[in-house]
Amino acid sequence: MKVKGKVFVVTGAGSGMGRELTLELIRRGAHVAAVDIRADALAETKALAGENAETFPLDVTDPAAVAALPDRVLQHFPSIDGLINNAGIIQPFVKVAELSLNDANRVVAVNFTGPLMLIKAFLPILISRPEAHIVNVSSMGAYAPVPGQSVYGASKAAIAQLSDGLRSELQRTHIGVTTVYPGAINTNIAANSGINVPATSASKMAIKTTDAKVAAKQMVAGIESERDQIFIGADSKSLKMLSRINPKLAAWLIYRNMRELLGE
Repeated sequence: MKVKGKVFVVTGAGSGMGRELTLELIRRGAHVAAVDIRADALAETKALAGENAETFPLDVTDPAAVAALPDRVLQHFPSIDGLINNAGIIQPFVKVAELSLNDANRVVAVNFTGPLMLIKAFLPILISRPEAHIVNVSSMGAYAPVPGQSVYGASKAAIAQLSDGLRSELQRTHIGVTTVYPGAINTNIAANSGINVPATSASKMAIKTTDAKVAAKQMVAGIESERDQIFIGADSKSLKMLSRINPKLAAWLIYRNMRELLGE
């Protein structure tokens, strides 16, 4: 589906990949309903995006607010052709035994339940369009275990499986479904998740990241080429292969990089 002239709803549009997705879509001629919980961050995105973007402050875990969002968007745009579930948070860098249920539930609510509610809210509109597209952002943590991020990985595995099931259910419609598996992306997701990562620990991990602009370009190109899956970054691609060939080795390599954050 070519994005020119289409209207996309992008969550997590206040910064990082969400902001870059908004700008890339607009660069290619689309219009964007930019959604984020942070109104101030959305204002910054709007200043960069210009008149082809409208902002919608929203908590994706609020059922009533999510249910009302399609009508809010249609007050500004004549149609809605795509939904990109990009908003997501990580968990505190602790093991499951030390993770509070409140923190665990929040991660699941933002990363899985929120996107599910958004899909259900927008599906009736998308089905009515001549062509439409849904993008769900998962993570390489969905297939490669990251110690200290186990519930985050579980939430991303859940959204990946939901995408696969949804794609199968929508085979006889004009809606495409793309699942994105980013590796380490250069964004401020930790700060936006309320997680403090000690600078010394982060620097010792020496993880190579992919620029958010590069990730956004790959994602929009994936929409236009109707790709089912997109793996972003050399880490995402290599760990996908290694997890199939030797899952134990893949888990060990990730643990070796993460143990500093776990205090081991």
